Amino acid sequence: MMPHRADDNMQQPLASVLDAMQQTPLVRLDRLTRAYGVSGTILAKLDYLLPGFSKKDRAAKGVIEAAEATGQLAPGQTVVELTSGNMGTGLAIVCAVKGYKFVAVMSQGNSPERARMMRALGAEVVLVAQCAGAVTGQVSGADLARVEDAAQQITAERGAFRADQFNLEGNWQAHFNGTGPEIYLQSGGQVHGFVDFIGSGGTYTGVTRALKQRDPDIRCFVVEPSGAAPLAGQPVTQPAHPIQGGGYSIEDLSFLIDTPVDGYIQVSGQTARQVTRDLANKEGIFGGFSGGANVAAALQLLRNDMSGKTIAAVICDSGLKYLSTDLWD
Repeated sequence: MMPHRADDNMQQPLASVLDAMQQTPLVRLDRLTRAYGVSGTILAKLDYLLPGFSKKDRAAKGVIEAAEATGQLAPGQTVVELTSGNMGTGLAIVCAVKGYKFVAVMSQGNSPERARMMRALGAEVVLVAQCAGAVTGQVSGADLARVEDAAQQITAERGAFRADQFNLEGNWQAHFNGTGPEIYLQSGGQVHGFVDFIGSGGTYTGVTRALKQRDPDIRCFVVEPSGAAPLAGQPVTQPAHPIQGGGYSIEDLSFLIDTPVDGYIQVSGQTARQVTRDLANKEGIFGGFSGGANVAAALQLLRNDMSGKTIAAVICDSGLKYLSTDLWD
């Protein structure tokens, strides 16, 4: 018998990097749960390993391909979107491959690595000043409103297609068709809960709907920053926080309408920072702030009424995007 060779079962080359925007690993965080002394399992979906180093690659591809299919996006038309840097990076990749010009509109409060990466991928990056008194690295809902105004103006001036991640259904549908089914299949259907730090709400909505379609008893939780949790019905007392990419204190996210929520969890910036560091030094998972917030929320559940259960969480982006921040100080 001929010996088995390592390359016998290798896949054929992909047509483009866009075909790599799927099927990320699902990893047990057993070293972390032991260190924190909790009973149960956390499954981390490593979307920071996608080509743009974040889960937003999925949404970017979903939004653009849906717009192409419906004729909303014409050949050669410019694409514009506001971003904390992750959706913009995904859109920069998708637009580079498909031949669209892309303009990313971002707050100056986001880490500069993001702007540099988008420019390297061919995007034009427009940086918008933060509100008076704002802290660099902490983007509030008011800062995001300024970015939204600029994005609207640029879209109108250039006759562009607005890749609106907060409202276009290609966002959540990418997670309904991809992330959610992947988690369920990779876990063998053995998942009892899901937690997600809310930005646009696309990941939460898509994954929650996909999981509950397969098992309605899976409990799904919205994660927000401490002091900026309006979805939980709490007053906003700390609109600025270090967990970039979400927690904008937006009360009326369109994707969450008719999407079930089993509970709300708040995580402080300090806790998210510490858990993110622990993910790196205990599990070798080099994620960003929001991934740390998700895992911190899962740890809360395992300490309380979901002790002994299995909780899934997405590691949303890479720690490489935060080298200029205090995350790794």
